[in-house]
Amino acid sequence: MGESVHLSEFADHASWVEISRSAFAHNVSVYRNLMESYILLGGVLKGNAYGHGFSQCLEIIHDYVDAIFVISPLDAFKIRKYEKENDLVQKRVIVLGSISPEEIVHCAMKVIEVVISDNHWPSYIPHLKRSEKTRGNSYRPLRAHIHIDSGLSREGFQVDDLPEKISFLHNLSSLIHVQGVMSHFANTEDVTEQSYAFEQMGKLNKAYDVITENLGLEYKLEKHIAQSASTLIIPHSQNDMVRLGISLYGLWPSSETKLSAKIVLPELPHLKAALSWKCKSQSVKKIHSGTYIGYGCTYRAERDLRVALLPIGYFDGYPRHLSNKGYVLVNGTRCKILGRVMMNHIIVDVTEATGDESHEVVATLIGKDGAESVTAENLAEWAQTINYEIVTRIGSHLKRMVVD
Repeated sequence: MGESVHLSEFADHASWVEISRSAFAHNVSVYRNLMESYILLGGVLKGNAYGHGFSQCLEIIHDYVDAIFVISPLDAFKIRKYEKENDLVQKRVIVLGSISPEEIVHCAMKVIEVVISDNHWPSYIPHLKRSEKTRGNSYRPLRAHIHIDSGLSREGFQVDDLPEKISFLHNLSSLIHVQGVMSHFANTEDVTEQSYAFEQMGKLNKAYDVITENLGLEYKLEKHIAQSASTLIIPHSQNDMVRLGISLYGLWPSSETKLSAKIVLPELPHLKAALSWKCKSQSVKKIHSGTYIGYGCTYRAERDLRVALLPIGYFDGYPRHLSNKGYVLVNGTRCKILGRVMMNHIIVDVTEATGDESHEVVATLIGKDGAESVTAENLAEWAQTINYEIVTRIGSHLKRMVVD
């Protein structure tokens, strides 16, 4: 009988992501200091926690936030499983995305909140009624937030259509408890002049009144629209709860947001990026002057070089747009990408960063090395995109580890 071989879940020669626990704690503290104590802080874990790793970030933020927002109900179920396995007090969990009738029943059972945002909801009621009949006194009403399309033209109901769209909720308080009313800003991150945002806030306020009156509610609904940018630059938008997304991870929503914050706030907040991305070299070797490097022969060495082959490419989420213009850090030195970013590899110039070819090197793709740094914003500028896309596209197959 042959020997059994244990294979790691992650390849030995692959890049990895390091997530800073202390950075999350710092960023939450920054935002709490800008909010009144009664306002709830919700952390957003969508998009594999903005590429940082869902399970790793859940473990970290569970202690720091008042509520957790996800897109998929499956992620919400994972949170409840994590809490049960670790004997933790349940946090409020709100599912922002689409949901099936079967998932709605499970959300009610697991005390997971959902968002009513489309015309399918009347057809979901029979499923809840069957669950109520089956579970009897143990049935708990599904908590729901009504989504208003205040100007993004994505999910939600137009204010003028609300009376008709929510009419199915009449006399259903035993099945559905309307917890709140919410919306999404459209362009607070893209401009410094926020008149459109104030229009959206006005529509949300009107929707609040319409819902309260039409459903005959005798309690105060929760109201939430604020995200990372508006929480900083439009304090009035904070309402009862904020949904902290990109800045929870230590990234600025945009340069416009940063500029506005400089004007609006007494002092510009310092956010700490939680993610570092690193890669160990596959090989280091000499390249002679005149030698072509990479597919398409787009780079030709103008002198003798020492280059490192890094097992990282666009399959892993490293943008192909960085071909011949991005850099990584090795031993605190900027090392230019030579030639094209390939599916599984890049080649970088380590001539100034190393003394010979006998030792492997560790390259920092995003993060700090000595006095130098390379940020998600740097990669976004080179790739002609936004920092959101850079981090969110980091491959979910790569190892992620929590540090400090």
